[in-house]
Amino acid sequence: MDFKKTVLGLELGSTRIKAVLLDEAHQPVASGSHAWENQLENGIWTYSLEAIHAGVQACYADLKREVRERFGQTLTTVGAMGVSGMMHGYLPFDAEDRLLVPFRTWRNTITGEAAARLTEQFGFNIPQRWSIAHLYQAILNQEEHVKEIAHLTTLAGYIHWRLTGVRALGVGEASGMFPIDSQAQDYHQGMVEQFDRLTAPLGLGWTLREILPQVRTAGEEAGRLTEAGARFLDPEGDLQAGARLAPPEGDAGTGMAATNSVRAHTGNVSAGTSDFAMLVVDRPLGVHREIDMVTTPAGLPVAMVHCNNCTSDINAWVGLLGEFAQAIGAEIDTGSLYTLLFRKALEGDADCGGLLSYNYFSGEGVTDLDAGRPVFARMPDSRLTLANFMRTHLLSALATLKIGLDILTEEEQVPIEKLYGHGGFFKTPEVGQRMLSAAVGAPVSVMETAGEGGPYGMALLAAYALWREPGESLEDYLDQKVFASAKASVLTAGPEEIEGFNRFLRRYRGSLEVERTAVRTMEEETC
Repeated sequence: MDFKKTVLGLELGSTRIKAVLLDEAHQPVASGSHAWENQLENGIWTYSLEAIHAGVQACYADLKREVRERFGQTLTTVGAMGVSGMMHGYLPFDAEDRLLVPFRTWRNTITGEAAARLTEQFGFNIPQRWSIAHLYQAILNQEEHVKEIAHLTTLAGYIHWRLTGVRALGVGEASGMFPIDSQAQDYHQGMVEQFDRLTAPLGLGWTLREILPQVRTAGEEAGRLTEAGARFLDPEGDLQAGARLAPPEGDAGTGMAATNSVRAHTGNVSAGTSDFAMLVVDRPLGVHREIDMVTTPAGLPVAMVHCNNCTSDINAWVGLLGEFAQAIGAEIDTGSLYTLLFRKALEGDADCGGLLSYNYFSGEGVTDLDAGRPVFARMPDSRLTLANFMRTHLLSALATLKIGLDILTEEEQVPIEKLYGHGGFFKTPEVGQRMLSAAVGAPVSVMETAGEGGPYGMALLAAYALWREPGESLEDYLDQKVFASAKASVLTAGPEEIEGFNRFLRRYRGSLEVERTAVRTMEEETC
């Protein structure tokens, strides 16, 4: 196989680092993965640089192994590649490229004061996850490292720099650091100047543009794989330098690419450790604390409902039930167990029989909680069955997302005609798809490649950078060259399922004080 005619997408997700290799037909031919988990250290959700480096290298090694097994060849080159990762967060470096504080991930809800002040200052919603909120909170906290900052980036931007030596971000990823002007395809200059005026009296020694990465749009070259970058990714020394790199993107942008949801009036839902809905809009929207305004990889404005919590609680319960299976001698692999339990949820009552759960492992901005405690609750007469139990956790994973989407549909009159779903939540055919359709009251489409998710989307962005025709838009490239003959299943929930979800959501919203009380009373040192 001629690997110069392939493209590689690498994505650092919250629980897995995945790589996907595509051929000229945009079909996956090999993949690799590595499991990892964030750590809560000194009240901060983080991953160490050592874990980041080891994880990326282990993922690439797994890809090489599969290439060798499938093709009998050693992977030494690709035509182009791209890196994506969980969006937002805070990675500040000094002039010697030393990380000044441990990586603060998107999951942290510790920047409430900064986010509120900047939202008021800009007249533009700044969520707690955004890099600028982390930066300004560090300034408000008078953290010593702030004056030493020479470069600020995201996880995808950091790995891209290690591979190329270029400090740049794709515009979609950059839009999770600081507001973007979609006309200029760059950071919003007026807001940049506002921030610099706000911080000038502090004598920080830098201006905002001096420390932010450059902004690139889809299709632009964002560097080449260097010798040092090749050795970083492949310590075995087989990978050659020279491959073109696409602008690094966030998991939101790659989700849009993977589901062909980059054109105005399209939308998708990515559901894994976190879940978020992306609706590409064609007009300015009002300022809502629950709605992020970001962009597609080509720079079009997108209304984003982002929820910090989705499948972590499901994973915990599946793990517990797996332990029970093992204890009684029932041999079942993890994948089969997930499939069995997800399918069991289809047998449950539409409203989960009165059961209730809150899947909050961490804080949740949409419901205004700065911390989370997973809670399962029921009334004495609730119908506690395995089917209802599993359905409860699946609907709970979508409930906060629905609360945010209601703001878009009811207050902003943004229609939802059809959504594309991707991510682990949709891996079991029909189940997650049906639950999401019940939540949004609209058809949900899932493509065959939905399980590949973000790394597949990043590989498509690398393909666009390598193979597009002059003047060809990302929207046309995906429509005509990637998804023209793509196979997808479309499913619409029935009226009873939709009404059942609505009853569950009323119970969920009406009992939020249960979750607030759990956060207030269940302190870590007392549990």
